[in-house]
Amino acid sequence: MNSSTSPRTVIADIDEESLSHMVRRDQLDTLHASVREAIPINLVLSVTAMLVAVWAGLVVEGLLWLALSVVVNTVRYGLCGRVSDGSAAGIERQLRRMVVAAVASGTVWALIPLLCAGYTAPQTLFYVSMVCGICAGAVSYGIAYAPVPIAFIAPPLLSAAACFAVTGGFDRLCLAAMVTVYFSGLVRAAVQSERGIRAGYRLKNKATVMAEQLGAAHRALQKSSERLAVRASHDVLTGLLNREGFTQAVTRRIAERPGRSHCLFLFDLDGFKGVNDAFGHQAGDRVLQDVARWLLRELDGLHATVGRWGGDEFTVFCDHDEDRAHAGAALAQSLIASLPGAMGASGSHMGMSVGIAVARDADVVDMISLADEALYEAKRAGRNRWRIVDDALNRRLAVRRDVERDLQGAIEARAIRLWYQPIVALDTQRVHSLEALLRWDHPRHGRMPPEQVVFAAAATGQAEALLRYILEEACIALRELEALGGELASVPIALNVSPREMAQLAVDRLVLGLLEEEGIPTRRLKIEITEEVALDSPAALGRLNALSAAGVTIVVDDFGVGYSSLASLRDHYVRQVKIDRSFVAGLGGSSGNRVLVNAIVQLGLALGIEVVAEGVETVDELDVLRALGCRLGQGYHFARPAPLAEVVAWAGRRRVAAG
Repeated sequence: MNSSTSPRTVIADIDEESLSHMVRRDQLDTLHASVREAIPINLVLSVTAMLVAVWAGLVVEGLLWLALSVVVNTVRYGLCGRVSDGSAAGIERQLRRMVVAAVASGTVWALIPLLCAGYTAPQTLFYVSMVCGICAGAVSYGIAYAPVPIAFIAPPLLSAAACFAVTGGFDRLCLAAMVTVYFSGLVRAAVQSERGIRAGYRLKNKATVMAEQLGAAHRALQKSSERLAVRASHDVLTGLLNREGFTQAVTRRIAERPGRSHCLFLFDLDGFKGVNDAFGHQAGDRVLQDVARWLLRELDGLHATVGRWGGDEFTVFCDHDEDRAHAGAALAQSLIASLPGAMGASGSHMGMSVGIAVARDADVVDMISLADEALYEAKRAGRNRWRIVDDALNRRLAVRRDVERDLQGAIEARAIRLWYQPIVALDTQRVHSLEALLRWDHPRHGRMPPEQVVFAAAATGQAEALLRYILEEACIALRELEALGGELASVPIALNVSPREMAQLAVDRLVLGLLEEEGIPTRRLKIEITEEVALDSPAALGRLNALSAAGVTIVVDDFGVGYSSLASLRDHYVRQVKIDRSFVAGLGGSSGNRVLVNAIVQLGLALGIEVVAEGVETVDELDVLRALGCRLGQGYHFARPAPLAEVVAWAGRRRVAAG
C-alpha cells in the first residue's frame, strides 16, 4: 500500500475469504472459552440432579446418570483445549466436534425423564426448571456459534415436550406447547446472537487488518524517508557524505563537543582532469570511488567525518590534537605521500593539494572558507602541497568577506568608479580609444583589485548587476566625451568581461539593449576578453558572434600567453588583439620577444586585425614597436589610468604640446 491509499481503500482491498477465516477463528476461540466456563456449572447442576434422584430413591439411576454427564463434560472440556492448525478446514473440523459434543451433553440431559417417571413424579417441577434454566444458560454462553447451544438444548427440551404430550391432559399439552415455543425462542436468540457476534468480529478484524496495513505503510514510509534522507545527505557515486550531509554532520559534531579544537581538510586532486580527458569519465568515476575508499581506510580509527565536497574535492573533519601543533600538517603530508600507491593505473600519476583550517567552536562554513583559501595557496605553489591557514590567510578571508558584504551597497551608492587608460596611435600620437578599468576604494581595506571585485560579484550573485553598472558608467562617459567634442568625441571605450561573465550572463542582450536605450552606436564600445573564453564555452562563442555582428568590436586581451592564441585569431568576431605586456617589457634587449611581436604584428596585418602593444613604458620599447610596424600602444609611457576628467585634460595638454 502506498502512502496515498485511504483507509476506505484499505478495507475494500481486504480479501473476503481471509476475513471470513479470521471471523471463524475468533468464533472458535470464544466458543472454547465459553464452554470451559459453562462446564463447571453443568457439572454442579448434574450433581444437584443426582442428589434429588437419590433423595427420591433412585440411587443407581442417579449415579449412572451423573457418571454419564461427567464423562461427556470431560470430553467436551478436552476438546476446548485442543489447538487448531489454524487452517479453515481445521477450524471447521473443531467446530463440528464441538457440535457433536454438545449433542452428546444435551442427550444426557434428555435422559432426565428417567429420573422423574417421564416428568410425572413429584420432582417434576424441579427437573423442568433445571432443564429450562440450563438451556437458557447454554444459549447465553454459546452466543459465538449458534449450532453448539442449539445442539445442546434440542434434546432435553424436545424430550420434555414429548413427555408432556404423551402423558396427555390439557395442562400437560399446554406445557408441551410452551416448551416448544421456548425452544424456538432460544434457537432464534442463539442465531441472532451469533449474527451480532460475527458482525462485531468482522468489524474488529477489518480494523485490525487496516491498522496492520497502515502500520506497514507507516514503516515503509519511514524506511523510504530514511532512504531519501540518506540520498539527500550522501554522494551517489562514492557513498560519502555530500556537501549538505557533511555540513550537517560537522555542525552536529561541533555542537556536541563545545570548546574543542577541530581540524578541517579540503583535498583537491591534482591531474584529475587529465584522467577524464585521457581515459574517459567512467575511469574518472572509478578514480573518485577509489579515493573515497582510500580516505576511509587511511582515516580509520581517527573518528573522522569524510565527505565529497564536489567534483574532485573531498573534505575531512576531525578533532585537533592541541598537544601536537603540527598534527594536521603531518596527516596531510602522509596522505599526499600515500595517494599514488593507492590508485590504479589510471590514477597513479595524480597528486593532491590540501588546505587545512584549525579552529575552536567555528562555524563549518567559515572553516570551509578558510580551508578553501589555504587550498588555493597550496595549488599556487604546485602539485602535492599543503597549506594551513595562518594570520595572512585569515586577513585575506576577512577582506573577501567585507568586499562581498559591501559590494551591493557600493553599486547602489555608485561608489565604484571607472578609470580610463588611453590607447594611442604610435605614428600620430592621437588617442585611438580608451580602456575602462574598475576602481573601488573600500572604506576599510582601501583600493580593491578589479579581479577581486568581479570574483565577489560572482560569489554573491551580483555579477549581472555589476556588469550593468559598469556599462551604464561607460555610457555616461561616452556621452560626456561626445559633448566635449574634439579629438575624443568619437573615441570608443573598451570594457573587460571575465570568462565567467561571458559564459554565464547574457552579455550580448545586456550590452546591445543598454546601447539601444542610450542611443549610443555600437561602434563606440569594445569588449575585451581573454583568449580562452570562446573555446571554454559554446554559449560564450554565440554571444561574441552576436556582439560582433551588431558592430561591437571584440578584443582579445593578453594575447600570446594563453593556450589558444592562434586558434582565437580564426574566429571572425576578433577585430583587435593586445600583445601581453610580458612580450613588450625589455623589447629592445630581447631578440626572442622581437620575433614574437613581429610575428603577431604581421599576422594581424594579414588578417586585418588591429594589434595593440600593452605595457609600453620606455622610449626604447616605443621605438622598437614602431620599427616592427605596430600601430597602437598602451602603457605608462603615454598615461596611467585616471578618472575621465584627468584623461581629457591629459589629451588637451598633448594636443597643445603637439602644436
